[in-house]
Formats: sequence, structure tokens, C-alpha cells
Amino acid sequence: MSVDLTPQQYRELLGSALPIAADADTLDPNLRTLFTPSSHRLALEPEVTIVRGARGVGKTVWFKALQDQLLRRVAADAYKLPRLNRIEAHPVFGSELAPDRYPGPAILADLADRVSDPMQIWMAVLLYALKIEDVTRLPTWAARVAWVRENPEPVERSLSAADRAAADAGVTHLLLFDALERLHPDRSRTDLLVAGILRLALDLRTRTRSLRGKVFIRHDMFESGRLHFADASKLLSNAADLTWAESSLYGLLFHHLGNAENEHARGFRLIRPGWREQQIEPGEALRRFIPPSELTGDRKTQQELFVRIAGRYMGTDHRKGHTYTWLPNHLMDGLSQVSPRSFLRALTKAVEVTEMQYAGHVLALHYEGIRRGVQEASRTRVAEITEDLRWVELAIAPLEGLQVPAELEMIIERWSERSLGSMLTEQAAEIDLNKDPTKVRTGPRNPRNYEDLVDELVGLGVMTRRANGRIDLPDVYRIAFNIGRRGGVPRLKASS
Repeated sequence: MSVDLTPQQYRELLGSALPIAADADTLDPNLRTLFTPSSHRLALEPEVTIVRGARGVGKTVWFKALQDQLLRRVAADAYKLPRLNRIEAHPVFGSELAPDRYPGPAILADLADRVSDPMQIWMAVLLYALKIEDVTRLPTWAARVAWVRENPEPVERSLSAADRAAADAGVTHLLLFDALERLHPDRSRTDLLVAGILRLALDLRTRTRSLRGKVFIRHDMFESGRLHFADASKLLSNAADLTWAESSLYGLLFHHLGNAENEHARGFRLIRPGWREQQIEPGEALRRFIPPSELTGDRKTQQELFVRIAGRYMGTDHRKGHTYTWLPNHLMDGLSQVSPRSFLRALTKAVEVTEMQYAGHVLALHYEGIRRGVQEASRTRVAEITEDLRWVELAIAPLEGLQVPAELEMIIERWSERSLGSMLTEQAAEIDLNKDPTKVRTGPRNPRNYEDLVDELVGLGVMTRRANGRIDLPDVYRIAFNIGRRGGVPRLKASS
């Protein structure tokens, strides 16, 4: 590593490379931004049915990327999965309201009241996606589901014919499910709808050769959904988890820097030899650059490069921590996972703070900028989880001002004083499925049982339970919710 950029050039490159929008619902993956960490390879395998992951780890990114032929080719090349080039992807539920493809929350609520078996709903969606004429000619989802319910034999024949046609054509129809927290505001109804999805996915696996489901789902929703489906354990052998190791997060950062639409990106690639321009066919250059493996998987090499950007320590010496490990450690949730969006958002804020307050600093990022970045990432992370789980904000808000770790009894006392159970029940009742279905989010399983609420928050990674039974919150949630910890990263101030 002999070539280098100046601190200002690094800042300009970081400012250009890091995404401004943090939400995958509004920021589609593209050739420049799509990163392929080795840990995600199994999740992309068409035979893998269940892809589990928390909010922000990439479920929606891959849901969208699999629908894009060019991005599928990129992933097929990166992961050595040629079968990805022979799939036809069908979104059969997602965050986008698309009644011409699948029923939205208001329609689902109506359909769920009409059928005893939610799998019939998803079978109708599947047949519609496969363009089965008996289904596509019907004008409404209610009529399509009714046809499935009343015509089991034609349903079987249609599936068999579609499977044979796909096999003869050498393709696999891949049915994609995402954003399942938007199925229904009531958790019990959501669990039944999820169970129907899981049953359909297993049915396709065991009874067809060329029809497959891929369900992007949170861990807790998979666990509660499979309680309503006795054979769900059979799907565990075809499940994968989307996780981000420390080295993958830094690999993502360096991938963004090397692929930025900025004049300094080429200079950055020259710092470490081994970058290559990806070609998915001979002579077909994509203007997409792949980092050398040391920059995506070797901690020592990554740390050497990040030290050039941000220095070695979070202060003047080692007592405040090493920058390379400090940043992901303070963004980790209770399940020891870091959202890549939180990681990139923290760095974006670090650039802003350094430019505004430490422009003459000898490095591209000042450690106080990184500290402020973690505070901002906490705010972003809370906004993300509130988007998916509106009830979490209601549950944590009464704990403002507490010091953690705290006794379970103290947390329950705070909740009882605020009548949290009633607030959560009212919140679910306020959702108008017809007026604004985009705001539909699933609530907690047992809103009036406070110990169950703690268990659910622990399962989501918002809380942790220590060996002595006391309850803690990881920094990535604690800071924005204004909950203290002696010696921890400071809580957000109103002006921050």
C-alpha cells in the first residue's frame, strides 16, 4: 500500500460513495452498489426456501435483485451459481402495493375471513403469477381464491402442467416473498398467513421439480408462523441466515469506495492491487469493480486501510478503543448483528461532522465524527425498526431516562404506569386497512403480557437479558431512545 489519497480526497470519495438514503424500500440495488458477501451465497441458492434476517440486513435488497436479470447474472457470476441465470422470478408479496401481482393488506384481511385455509390464498397468487388462464381471467382476488377452493383437481393439473413446461424449458419459477410484517396488523392473523406461505413453499419443494418459493422473513416471524404448521421443521434443512461479519461490513465500505462515481475511485483502487472489472461474458465489461479478496475478508488488511482513513484509536491512545472494532461493536444489536445500513449511515455522518468541525484534521475522519456517526446510526436504526414494528417505539419510550442494565421489575413497573398493554391494543385497532394499507405493520403476540413483551424484544435484538436477569439495551437502540449507561456512548442531545 504505497499509493494513497489525501484526507480531503478521501472525504470527497466517501461523500460520493456512501448512500444518502438508508432504506432499501426506496433505494434499489444497482450494478455499482450491489455487494456480494460470501456469507450470502447460500441464501441466493434457488433450492434454499427460507432466508431469515433482521431488519436492514439485505432481505429486500436480494428480493429486488433477484427480479433484475442483469443483477441475477452478476450474482450468478460472483457466487458461481449458474442456475440463477435460468430462473424466472415472480414477486408474490412485498412492500410495494401491487394488486395486479398480489393482494395487499386490505384485500388479504378480507380473503382471510373468507377461507379456512390461508394456503388457498397463496395458491391463487402462485397460479396468477404463472399465468394460469383459469385464474387470470377472473377479475378479483376473491374470485381467484374461490376458484382455487372450489377446483382442487384443476389446481393440481395446472401446477403439474406448469412444472412440466418449466422443466422442458430448463427454467425454474422462483416465487419471492418479502415484507411479511406488512401482511396484517394482528399478529395471530399474520402467523396464520405466514403458515400458509410456509406450507405452499414446502408443497412446491416436495411435489414439483421446477417451481420453488423463497421466503425472506424475520427469525421471530418464522418461529411463530411455524407453530401453526406441523411440518415446518422440514424447511429448516433448506434455510439460510443473512448475516454480516465485521469483515463483510468493511468489505461493503471498500466496494462502495472502489465503485463510486467519483474521480478519486480509481486512485482508491490503486492503493491495493488486485481490483478487477467484472465481466459476466467475455468482452462484456460492466464498469463494476470487484475488490481483491483481502479487502473483503482479511481483517488485518482491512484494518491497515481503515487506519489510513480514520486513524487507529477512538482518541489519542488505545484506552478509548480501536476504530476498526469500535465502530461495528457499538452498532451491534442484541443478536450480535450489525445492519449494513447502520454501518454506512454512521460513516456518512462521520464525514459530515469532520467536514464541518474538523476540516483541518490530519485524517479523513475524526474520531469524534465517528462517535457522532454512531449516535446518528442509532437514530436511523430506531426509525427503521419503528417503520417495521410500530409497537417497539411504544414499548421503549416509557423507559426514557433509565440507566441500563435495569431490573425486569423496574421495566414492568414503567409499562404498568403507562398502561402499555392498552396502548398497544389501541395502536393495532387504529390501523385502517382500507384507508392507508401502506401503514399496516404486525403488532406483538401478547400485548398485555409484559414478560412476553420482554421475550419478544429480546428475540428482536432490541433488548438483551444478562446472566443475572437484568435487562439491557445495545447502544444502537439505547442512544436514540435516551436511555443511559455509565461510561457508554452519550445519548443524543436535542441539537445533535
